[in-house]
Amino acid sequence: MAALARPAPPPGKGNSLPPNRTLYVNNLNDKLPKNDLKRNLYMLFATYGVILDVVALKTPKMRGQAHIVFRDIDSSTQAMRALEGFTFFGRDMRIRYAKSKSDTIAKLDGTFKLPEPDLPERQEATEQTGAAAAVFGSAPAKAVPVNEQDRAKGMKRAREEEEEEESEDDEEMQMSESDEE
Repeated sequence: MAALARPAPPPGKGNSLPPNRTLYVNNLNDKLPKNDLKRNLYMLFATYGVILDVVALKTPKMRGQAHIVFRDIDSSTQAMRALEGFTFFGRDMRIRYAKSKSDTIAKLDGTFKLPEPDLPERQEATEQTGAAAAVFGSAPAKAVPVNEQDRAKGMKRAREEEEEEESEDDEEMQMSESDEE
């Protein structure tokens, strides 16, 4: 039987990243539906250890790439060594350690932090020009609704007040009836 010859990694492209539980896989067939790709990657890599997550996105930037998250570094190393250059749906996979820790592992470690949106460092307040202030007047410090004083502020009237008003109304009704007679 002939041994399968695997292509050597390109020169200068050695895996200089430190060992990681997450593997970065690229040169995947991007014609497969995402669910099929994830399922097949899971089935292929699961023979080397417990897989926590398979991340495969179909965005233009991430097409043909995936991240496989293993429970331990030994499993990820074993899978990387065994499957480097493996022909997967007509394409030879390239496998490296991921650059950073996976979100799945960070959540398990308790070190996960939500990404903060990129906000400008300092939002400058819009200032009125002299002409705008002359035409429109100066801006109020805080806008207050016109009916602020009339609003009940979410408080319901107490029963005592309702009963007093009803008794006053009853007395007025009785007085007006006695005046009619």
